[in-house]
Amino acid sequence: MMALDNVVVLDLTRILTGPFCTMMLADFGADVIKIEPPQGDDTRRWGPPFLAGESAYYLSVNRNKRSIVLDFRQEEDRQAFRHMVTQADVVVENYRPGTLERWGLGYEVLRELNPRIILASISGFGATGPGRERPGYDVVAQAMSGLMAVTGDGTAPMKAGFSVGDIGAGMWAAYGIMVALWARERTGEGQWIDTSLYEALISWQTYQAGNYFASGELPRPLGTAHPNIAPYQAVRAQDGYLVIACGNDALWQRMVEECEIPFGDDPRFRTNPDRVRHRELLIQRLEDEVFLKRPVHEWLERLARAGVPAAPIQSFADVYRDPQVQHREMDVIIEHPLAGPIHQIGIPVKLSGTPGAVRLPPPLMDQHRAEILRQFGLPAEPESRPGGA
Repeated sequence: MMALDNVVVLDLTRILTGPFCTMMLADFGADVIKIEPPQGDDTRRWGPPFLAGESAYYLSVNRNKRSIVLDFRQEEDRQAFRHMVTQADVVVENYRPGTLERWGLGYEVLRELNPRIILASISGFGATGPGRERPGYDVVAQAMSGLMAVTGDGTAPMKAGFSVGDIGAGMWAAYGIMVALWARERTGEGQWIDTSLYEALISWQTYQAGNYFASGELPRPLGTAHPNIAPYQAVRAQDGYLVIACGNDALWQRMVEECEIPFGDDPRFRTNPDRVRHRELLIQRLEDEVFLKRPVHEWLERLARAGVPAAPIQSFADVYRDPQVQHREMDVIIEHPLAGPIHQIGIPVKLSGTPGAVRLPPPLMDQHRAEILRQFGLPAEPESRPGGA
């Protein structure tokens, strides 16, 4: 048994935030039916790189799903979707707010068809409010949420290296779906979930917002440093960088002793608040008088002996060679019908009783048309739609 066996999800999403959400559900057994327009998910064409004509971007977030093409410009296909809703548990969409309503497929219509249906809508700024019509892309959300105001070293605005707005909103939507499924067990009724990239990133401000609320001072970009802890950042060694994380004064003292820091008794660095106030001087002296004298691997060995959290700066190649990553099955290989064996990022949440699994490769466009139509009792069609696989 898988945790979400028998949960049927009609997936109208494309690009990243919605497909990431539905992949989270599919990884734990939900029957996710990817409903694509005639031109397919936009990311099928995003690249290079491609593997046997399949976009690496698309392959990264669409496993464990089945695909069918429906053209919502056609009443026949809208009616087929309405019929599917009567037998489904969840609908997920990430169109601009109002799009489903224009097709006659808004929440009120879906609820009339199936009072137990859960609709999850992901947009750039939410389904209500003066900004609801703004187009939502990850870099826009990162810019407006304050993230780019605290990322980088202050020389120029900088976004995160991953699409954290898209992924964060997808995760919040998946969380909302699970909450709504649990609530439905008690009430018998579904509900509408409304979340956005903008709110997802604002919700992640946590201590940065707490600092601002408490002090009134605007957070500023600190590179790899932490606004409330020091030293807690990357430092230069003889042959590269490592990160150190002295989360308390005891760790600082251990580092002072093991790394033979000559200024460890300087009153400006005695406590964490002292070190935060004098961070720039502290880091300059740590690099010039200590870390630049030895290579990274030697410092990592010393810090490990002292029990001080530290790490190398790993490339993607380093990550996937890491024995811990391999042991935790975070690099999974599955057979794709065109590309052959492909790598997939593993499932980060391990359940002891109902674990997730990478079962199906990302689907070809319209690959499962006949079996999906049969599943919902709709007239079978012998061929895929134009543009389908």
